Amino acid sequence: MSLIRIKDATDPGTWGPALDEAVNTISRGQLVVLPTDTVYGIAADAFSPRAVQSLLDAKGRGRQMPPPVLIPDVRTLDGLATDVPDGVRALADAFWPGGLTVIVRAQPSLAWDLGETHGTVALRVPDHRVALALLRRTGPLAVSSANRTGRPASTTAQEAYRQLGAHVPVILDGGVAPGGVASTIVDATGDVLRVVRLGAIDLAALAAVAPVMAPPPAAPAPAPPADGAPADSASPDTAPAGTAPADDAPAGTAPTDSAPAGDGTPEAPAP
Repeated sequence: MSLIRIKDATDPGTWGPALDEAVNTISRGQLVVLPTDTVYGIAADAFSPRAVQSLLDAKGRGRQMPPPVLIPDVRTLDGLATDVPDGVRALADAFWPGGLTVIVRAQPSLAWDLGETHGTVALRVPDHRVALALLRRTGPLAVSSANRTGRPASTTAQEAYRQLGAHVPVILDGGVAPGGVASTIVDATGDVLRVVRLGAIDLAALAAVAPVMAPPPAAPAPAPPADGAPADSASPDTAPAGTAPADDAPAGTAPTDSAPAGDGTPEAPAP
């Protein structure tokens, strides 16, 4: 396996050339793989519709599964979102960078196309030094888990290369990503703040900062028809507008880390 596309980004003292190449690649509308505080992600310039479409194509998924957006710090929130509730500001101040994703109304004037977001966007500040160093230079990035849809998320640069190397000119190797715990997602697009998915931050910690409603109870599985025929299943792509689909679970932006993808295959964690 040729590793020429994998750039060492483990040491801040020597990662300058690797980050320079990643920044230049993003500026050309191409894709980069980067480590996050959960798993590796595949990233595109959030303001380049062509780059975002390339990201979706690389993963093998459609526009009905828009990627979340990673940002470098809380100051970027007002540039991308409108009508941000005070509770969201308090939560962001308390938990960013870290395992909190917020779904907010996107600024209507933004020249971007992330897919079928219905006017919302899922935002997070990752707690990873390589990701933050890149984001500070590129600005907001559309980021999804570095895996083909239906396959496990990558926790190393080599795993990401095996799945996506043909689509990605630069892969930043920040060492083994921790994987594991998903971010907690709070939907701020309604009248109240409501948890969409519990993850790295529990409800008590959220409630200590701002009034946040518990996630809605899970719907019971439908009973099979009396004649024994299989019942129609709900659409597997259904998710709150602006969130990432199921393969973007443990890292930061999906309603569930076990919901089926469009092909019925359980999806993996993501940034």
